[in-house]
Order: sequence, then C-alpha cells, then structure tokens
Amino acid sequence: MVQHYLVKGRVQGVGFRWFVHGEAARIGLCGWVKNTDDGHVEAVAAGSSAQIEALVVALHKGSRGSRVDVVEIEELDEKEAEELHIFQIEGAW
Repeated sequence: MVQHYLVKGRVQGVGFRWFVHGEAARIGLCGWVKNTDDGHVEAVAAGSSAQIEALVVALHKGSRGSRVDVVEIEELDEKEAEELHIFQIEGAW
C-alpha cells in the first residue's frame, strides 16, 4: 500500500518532520517527508495496510507543539513503492 499525505496546520518549526520520521521508522515504513513552500508537510509512505493505518493515526495526532488541522490522503499506485527506500527526511540539510 502506498499513500501520499499533505498535512496542514501548525506543522513547520515544531519538529513535525522529525516526529513523522521517527514514527515511520518505528512502524517500519519506506518513504519520505518534507516541508512544502506553503507551510505544510508532505509525505509518501509504503507498507502494509496496518503499518499505513498506524502512520495515519500518528499524522492526525502530530508532534508536541504542532496542530494538525487537515491530513489529505491520496492512494498511489503500488509501483511508486519501487522507488522508495528507508524512510527519510528530505531537505533537512
């Protein structure tokens, strides 16, 4: 299962990407997370349906200090998973 997420709210400058990275690594997902230019956080994750559901719960919960208003979810083609590797934060350095 592969999903794309766009998380809106107070999600930049509050450790949200690091939170997502930690949760995804703990769950065992492949994919990435990054900030968008318009103040949101975007992510793609691949894994079993149970793993994906666990990440969706975490995204709605958010990191300490964050405020999640909306999590937009889009199903992606399974072929997208072929290009995903260990979960990483893009644009952090």
